[in-house]
Amino acid sequence: MSLVMSRGVLAVSLLMALAGCNTGNPVSGLMGQPAPQPAAPAATAAAPVGSDAFVQGFCPQVALRDGTTVHRVYARGKDNDPTQVVYQASIADTTRSCSRTESTLTVNVLAQGRLVSGPQGKAGTINLPVRITVIDGDQQVYSEVEPFSVTIADVNQPTQFIYSRAVTVPGNVSGLTRVHIGFDDGKAKKKK
Repeated sequence: MSLVMSRGVLAVSLLMALAGCNTGNPVSGLMGQPAPQPAAPAATAAAPVGSDAFVQGFCPQVALRDGTTVHRVYARGKDNDPTQVVYQASIADTTRSCSRTESTLTVNVLAQGRLVSGPQGKAGTINLPVRITVIDGDQQVYSEVEPFSVTIADVNQPTQFIYSRAVTVPGNVSGLTRVHIGFDDGKAKKKK
């Protein structure tokens, strides 16, 4: 009985050791799927001696501001007529990365968007009014509108775009800081 038990313990130990060698799903190779290959070790880069940049612990989130994720342009004087749309742009997703010095925080904002030509559209370059605003608590520390160029090559196909902008703000912003991105139509918003 002890010989049978020893073989069972040995078999389970061997299976556990083999499963430990498999990075990823240990059953994937057994189910007829190729086992995933281990990832190459990530290269580590050390900051040069004397560099004033250091590891960033806080990186503000980027949010899409309500009511500014879609930008629609109509033929002159034909607002709100769907047959007169020249183009429509939208922002769908965002991300960011940050770096800090002793006195500044730089947020590299990226947004993924899409531009679609309307019934009145034609091929060419469109300047989209993209606004980035940085709010620390209830205080605005940065706000700017930038014309961002996107080219429509074929009016029958949507155009994907990636917007990228480095925004530098004071380094003493709090953990409540948020970055907002959206389109700015240039019209003043009514206060409620």
